[in-house]
Amino acid sequence: MAERPRFYAVDYARDNLVIRNETMPIHDARTAGSEASLEHEGFTLRPHHSAVTDFRDPDQIERIYLPEIGRFMQDLTGASKIVMTGGAVLRFGEHSPEFGSRVNTRPARFTHVDYTPVSAPGLLKAALERAGFEPRPGQRYAGYNIWRVLSAPPQDVPLAVCEARTVAAKDLVPGDAIFDAPGVPEWSFEAYLVRHNPAHRWSYYSGMTPEEVLVFKAYDTDPGRPVRVPHCAFDDPSCPAGVAPRASVEGRCFAFFDEDSGAGRV
Repeated sequence: MAERPRFYAVDYARDNLVIRNETMPIHDARTAGSEASLEHEGFTLRPHHSAVTDFRDPDQIERIYLPEIGRFMQDLTGASKIVMTGGAVLRFGEHSPEFGSRVNTRPARFTHVDYTPVSAPGLLKAALERAGFEPRPGQRYAGYNIWRVLSAPPQDVPLAVCEARTVAAKDLVPGDAIFDAPGVPEWSFEAYLVRHNPAHRWSYYSGMTPEEVLVFKAYDTDPGRPVRVPHCAFDDPSCPAGVAPRASVEGRCFAFFDEDSGAGRV
């Protein structure tokens, strides 16, 4: 593209994106024979029960879900501190009556990564202020997405994730994610769009239930580890007709570790 890409949370007609469709195999990681991990592929599927009874209730999200996920992520990653970014994002497939009913609730139909080295520190700063936490200089931290279906299996529009170690720096294109909610000033942050690369290895988990979560890496200050996992919603051609449309909820957090950031790590 000759111009910097940009995409909007509400008014897709304002997007500046040139998308080329490419056919790629998407492997069912549930039947892969070996468990994907955050330290190798950059993603993993884990069981998790939530006490939330209504994920559409912002009070339950803040009071119950975010603390639950914080404790879960601390146990999963071994981090010394988890800082949630606040709130959780509901998304609904195109066949759902709730599709487009809220700001930024449509599934992302293009491959992307939520954070870049430019945007992660700024988004982290706001989260740290809310949490009242100050990390020590050089402390390693990583950003994670925690994705959970709310609809019964199977999903008509699952989430595909790309193994972090198959993504090259040249595949990443910085662009602007712009939040254009009605009645409030627009704001934006930098995200990555992703160029096609035949070396990419894509996976998804068939038949996800609300009792499990897909965790994947969005950012890491240690370049010697899996740094980022591109992801994208897709139509599952094996899904039977008439299933409940996909509904999901996504939380995000930053995890802080006792070791340094790993600059120069080999």
